[in-house]
Amino acid sequence: MIDDLSDAYGRIAELLRSGKIIPLLGAGANLCGRPLGARHEKGRYLPSGKELAEVLAAPVGYPQDDVLDLARVSQYVAAQLGEGSLYDQLHDVFDADYPPTSLHYFLARWAGHARAAAAARNAAEVRMGTGAGCMLIATVNYDNLLEQAFQKEDEPYDLITYINDVDTDRGLFWHTPFDGHPVVIREPNNSDLSLDQRTIIAKIHGAVEADSFVITEDDYVDYITRADIARLFPVHLVTKIMKSHFLFFGYSLRDWNFRVMLYRMWQKQRRKRRKFWVVEANPREVDRVTWDERGVNILPVSIEDFLDGMEGYFP
Repeated sequence: MIDDLSDAYGRIAELLRSGKIIPLLGAGANLCGRPLGARHEKGRYLPSGKELAEVLAAPVGYPQDDVLDLARVSQYVAAQLGEGSLYDQLHDVFDADYPPTSLHYFLARWAGHARAAAAARNAAEVRMGTGAGCMLIATVNYDNLLEQAFQKEDEPYDLITYINDVDTDRGLFWHTPFDGHPVVIREPNNSDLSLDQRTIIAKIHGAVEADSFVITEDDYVDYITRADIARLFPVHLVTKIMKSHFLFFGYSLRDWNFRVMLYRMWQKQRRKRRKFWVVEANPREVDRVTWDERGVNILPVSIEDFLDGMEGYFP
């Protein structure tokens, strides 16, 4: 755990400016700015994982003596009512005008600075994977708050979205270019998607707009067997991942799906592992020990306090 955060903030700011750090947003990232004691409110506050599980569980009479785990509840709803009904419930929750949080605007502003800095560098060096370039931001959330923040900041971005449609291209990704139409990435090695010109937002668990959700237990099992970034991501993005540092918001090591993703990133980086940071206020002792064992540096502050601490480093 890091006690003096000034050095960490300065290092993270330097990496954000150069596009050499990948922010990853978990479900807890959307709680940024929510008042203490406030609950999910449609159109105002997006639900936490537990709150979403509660919303999905209520109409199907989910057994009260069972744990309200989102993947488990979603599996039960799909088994009881069908996947279509599960998706209808998810659309009902997410199809509302939720405002972006200060975290989403923070990332959009830093992405703009990284893009401007990348424009001053040689694009060929970016394609060679020297670590320069625009930002790559990954999220497991289904909402469009990141996209909203980028649009309100007039910051261009490309979007890639995981496809979880069993009848079409399950296991592949949509690529929606800036001011373009979505296409399926069928040949990652031949894709022209790169970080030369603008930020790429990667929605690695699907999105409500694409009617694609990795949410049930079966979805996660299938996802883990299919979603190999080296096989499915364009080669420039794989290179970016292998050569980048990571900054986690709203994640917990108690989420085994996250631990699988973390392990895969370590494997891709092999012996040249970069710095990993996680913003986690009041970490439990077991989490602290486990993070330390994996070489992840804990920033023991809330997301709001982290953003306040970073204010002085924005150019």
